[in-house]
Amino acid sequence: MLKSYTDHIDAERKKNAPDSLDFFQSALFGSQRPSELQISPAQMATLANANDAAIITIGRTSGEFADRTVEDFQLSWEEKELIANASRQFQSKGKPVVVILNVGGVVETTSWKDLPDGILLAWQGGQEGGNSVADILSGKVSPSGKLPMTFPKSLYDVPSKNFPTGEPQGEEGSRRLWDYTPYDEDVYVGYRYYTSFDKPVSYPFGYGLSYTTFDYSEPTVSVEEGNVKVTVNVTNSGKAAGKEVVQIYSKAPNAQEANRPEVELKAFAKTKELAPGESQTLTMVFPTKDLAWFNAGESAWEVTPGQYQMLIGASSSDIRHSLPVDVEASSEKVHNVLAPKVDLNALTR
Repeated sequence: MLKSYTDHIDAERKKNAPDSLDFFQSALFGSQRPSELQISPAQMATLANANDAAIITIGRTSGEFADRTVEDFQLSWEEKELIANASRQFQSKGKPVVVILNVGGVVETTSWKDLPDGILLAWQGGQEGGNSVADILSGKVSPSGKLPMTFPKSLYDVPSKNFPTGEPQGEEGSRRLWDYTPYDEDVYVGYRYYTSFDKPVSYPFGYGLSYTTFDYSEPTVSVEEGNVKVTVNVTNSGKAAGKEVVQIYSKAPNAQEANRPEVELKAFAKTKELAPGESQTLTMVFPTKDLAWFNAGESAWEVTPGQYQMLIGASSSDIRHSLPVDVEASSEKVHNVLAPKVDLNALTR
């Protein structure tokens, strides 16, 4: 199979890359995306007989000089067929299939995530990325990362649909300048949108699995000297050593009526590596002014007085404890320099 891959790459290089560009640079700069080598069911069966597991890497390029396209989010038919073909052949012989995502942003996972035995989100780890992936796949360490973004089911579920609006105002180099870009999603960005509007997702913000499990117990919350203090005891309840990331979300009083997000991340902390049965108490502290919302009419950050809920969870959708805490009002006036110059059709609950 190695010769098949090298022959395929040579053929794609000749077909797609101009003389002045490297094969992968060609894909970055908008030339035709290199096609996947198709492996027949018979070839995959041979591979399944000869190997203990299938490891499939799905890659995407990214950079500040080029925007992402729909094709960067969607997996191609060839990629999906590769995952399906490997899953059929390897799993029929009791052998696992793992998909590694070498990506710089979210990709569609809903249509295929139930096929492999596991998905490892490696992002774009650089030169040491291979060592960390090998340590996780071999079981040397337990994965302990949590998603810093939501994986939506579909591009159509994303609230941010921002495009330059108005008349062109001139040019800067080869880039046209426009009047403005309306951010009509307002504060409902990422998980704030999905949780507030009950939009199902593929993987929620803060999500992440491990080779072990964790129990949360003895939660406490208090307000001390202008700070909210949350503590929780975390116990490794599984059979492997591992680390856990605990997240604190706040829910404001009358959040829906006040047009505020259902939950907002306020703090998080990670345990040390816990042996099976070992516990650690985490303490997370943040200022009460972090509970403020921006009152555009008054140009001020205001903390609404009343009873807030502090939600302690393993992700934005996996809340383990909810604790009430009373918070006093506060207001901080700021300059109105960033007031919108046009009317916005802002999203509201």
